Amino acid sequence: MYYADTVTVVTDSPAPSAPRRAAAGPWRAWLESTGLAAFRPSGARTGGDPSGWPRPGLWPARWVAVLVVGATVLFTGLDVLAAVVGGRTTGAAGPYAGLVLQIVCDLALLFAIRAPLVVSGLMLAAGLAFTGSELVSPGLLVPSPTLTGNPLLPAATATVVFILVQLRGGRAPWLIVGALVVIAVRPWAPALDTIALGLLASAVPALAGRFVEARRQNLADLRERAERSDREQHLLAERARAQERARLASEMHDVVSHRVSLMVLQAGALEVAATDPATREAAAALRGAGVTALDELREVVGVLRAPGPGGGGGARLATSPRVGPEAGAPELDELLESSRAAGLRVRAEGLDGLADLPASVARAVHRVVQEGLTNVHKHAPGSEAAVAVRRGPDVVAVEVRNSAPAAPAPAVTDLAATGTGSGLRGLRERVELLGGTLEHGSSADGGFVVTATVPSSAVPGPVRR
Repeated sequence: MYYADTVTVVTDSPAPSAPRRAAAGPWRAWLESTGLAAFRPSGARTGGDPSGWPRPGLWPARWVAVLVVGATVLFTGLDVLAAVVGGRTTGAAGPYAGLVLQIVCDLALLFAIRAPLVVSGLMLAAGLAFTGSELVSPGLLVPSPTLTGNPLLPAATATVVFILVQLRGGRAPWLIVGALVVIAVRPWAPALDTIALGLLASAVPALAGRFVEARRQNLADLRERAERSDREQHLLAERARAQERARLASEMHDVVSHRVSLMVLQAGALEVAATDPATREAAAALRGAGVTALDELREVVGVLRAPGPGGGGGARLATSPRVGPEAGAPELDELLESSRAAGLRVRAEGLDGLADLPASVARAVHRVVQEGLTNVHKHAPGSEAAVAVRRGPDVVAVEVRNSAPAAPAPAVTDLAATGTGSGLRGLRERVELLGGTLEHGSSADGGFVVTATVPSSAVPGPVRR
């Protein structure tokens, strides 16, 4: 019975934390929450500064470029239409001075994502220019008479403010927004329509942008909490499995190994005291089987104690002592003959030259062949099996291959149903305990192949994860 095929050992020490991301400013957080970070060009500098985008790129994604360029074209067209249909400036700067300044601000919208503070500052400067023109020299930049409720701000101001409050934190963005609100509502000449349109062009976009950014941050926090909760639940489950595994190892070490050791000692005493040769021979065989069982039990306990991925292990127990000489390697010939006697056609090669292998390696080879032939009996009736053992300078490779089954699977439903799927998993644990590898899968001819590679000088050690 093999206990270690579905249990994973972890330590009580904290699991290695995920790599920490670089400090992210509002720009980076906005990009990640909207999915724009995935479009960041290679080679760009990291951090919260939009100037990290490599020139000449202005936008993180094509659809963002379409939106920004579309808004720029829309605002420019509206300004040109207003200049053609409405009045023109009459000051010394010419009839199109205000239109030129409006178009400059509209084109600056193309750079709003890359340099939001600079573009917002340009909008503020243009608003101050329009307001100063209206107060000091009417008609210089704003057509006279001024339209009722005109906030005296560039048309793209609302869009720029909406972008600014999402990409930049701190006081600077809100100082700019406050100055734009003052210019737009004109408190020195209060009027209901002026205040309403001014707030709509300055304060409302800022508050809307801040709301969108806060919602993104809340969603990101909720996702992070959910992921943290999942990780904690996973760690708790792993710890529970580790505790159960340590309990099994303790029971096997303290109870089972003790009982088997007593059996071995009593069999040895019987071998010495018996006068009948048959009795002595039976006692010797019983003692040898007990020694082998103790050695295999040590390997199983070693698997249960094996460290997890973090490098630590479960509760460390005392090492199981040997009570007799090194157990000999199981005979593969006997295993093959028993399969042939059951009606399975088996071809074998490379079985010679394994006598000097360490007992643990020889037993692993035996278990690979045994499990492979057992699966052939269960799942591939009527097929032919081939067992090949190849020994290199440092490794031993064993392969068990069978052809496609000659009988349909329903013919062996009862036998196949006895399998639980844990045999190959337990076999992998045994092989990895020795520093080897195990692979299995379907072959091109419809059969199945099990291949194991084990270091020829391996001794039981921690299972590699």
